[in-house]
Amino acid sequence: MKLTVLGAGAIGVAVAEDLFAHEAVTQVQVCDHRARSLQTLQERLPGDAPLRTFQLDARDTATLEPIVDGSACVVSCLPPPLNPALAKLCLRVGSHFCDLSGQGEAIGEELALAEKARKKACWIVPGCGLAPGLVNALCLRAVEQFDDPEAAHLRVGDVPLEPEDPFRFRISWSAEKVLDDYTNPVQLIENGRAREAAPLSREERIDFGGPFHDMEAFCTQGGLSTLTHALEGCLDTLDHKTVRWPGHAHQMRFLLGLGFAEDRSIDVRTHLTYRDVLVRRMRQRLGGDHEDAVLLRVLVRGQKEGKTRTLVYQMVERDAPEHAHTAMAHSTAVPAATVAALLASAPPAGGGAAPPEDVLPLGDYLDLVQERGLQIEEHWQDGRASVETRPSAEPHRAEP
Repeated sequence: MKLTVLGAGAIGVAVAEDLFAHEAVTQVQVCDHRARSLQTLQERLPGDAPLRTFQLDARDTATLEPIVDGSACVVSCLPPPLNPALAKLCLRVGSHFCDLSGQGEAIGEELALAEKARKKACWIVPGCGLAPGLVNALCLRAVEQFDDPEAAHLRVGDVPLEPEDPFRFRISWSAEKVLDDYTNPVQLIENGRAREAAPLSREERIDFGGPFHDMEAFCTQGGLSTLTHALEGCLDTLDHKTVRWPGHAHQMRFLLGLGFAEDRSIDVRTHLTYRDVLVRRMRQRLGGDHEDAVLLRVLVRGQKEGKTRTLVYQMVERDAPEHAHTAMAHSTAVPAATVAALLASAPPAGGGAAPPEDVLPLGDYLDLVQERGLQIEEHWQDGRASVETRPSAEPHRAEP
């Protein structure tokens, strides 16, 4: 079967390479407007790899349509505003579609295509990366294992192995996404009701062991996607926080407090906004190659067989010289490629538009994710445990 990847950035390249590992995939197409990115991908792969590349702008859907036609699934690794139009294109040609976005207007437009997708027997599946994506699936899988679930806490973040002051942070994918997460309202559940909180708020210290024993976590927009509304009324508490090195949130609050994330023109003589300038400077100062780690912990507490118990899923994915991609690229690409492979080879009956945790069998999904190298530990503990401390129970491989 043929699959198509839109975007040949760090994540798109990692998705394309991971798709080759799935037995049923016979050809992978990659589209990008940058010739150099496509050339780099071709140089990374063996000469006999079933790869085809196309240099084009994905906004040119007329040119893109005959290329994606015949694809079992199309994976978008492009900016979220482009995804609704790409999803509609996939419906026209009868292909499944998945992407990495999970917040804002784009996902609402995609989910609104549910009825059209059902008529076409196609699936539109947004939010298939790390967060939203893997953390949502782990949360829902954990909730299902309790007779009466009470609380769920999601913590995930990408951190440089060698943090540098003052921000102690590096951009692994998108400066725009970072600013969106740091400036938009945060969705959570408190006292059983969906509510909003301020971004960069509710700081806590969290221990992942080793060099990551003293990290900070704080509220951000990204991560939960539709999970808040799905679990409202089921849980008393649900929250998502981003993990960083200590001091990062304070520096960002200072910077954003000066108005540098405002979408307001700097001067009447220029179209540039304060946000435009900040994005450019973040790319210049915080971008570039670096070694990183992804820290993930999903904790769910509730009643099971008449007792209070806590289930913790944890993953520490570290960059290493022998790895082909950064920890963030690998941790994002594996879940996305897994969704695409499952939609292409064994799609659920019918069709529609929904996040992956509502579409795919969670057991099959989590099993494939771990087979592709993401080491997720599972810890069961008696009583109440804190998300801020390392699990005290002995870990074992997460069961699908």
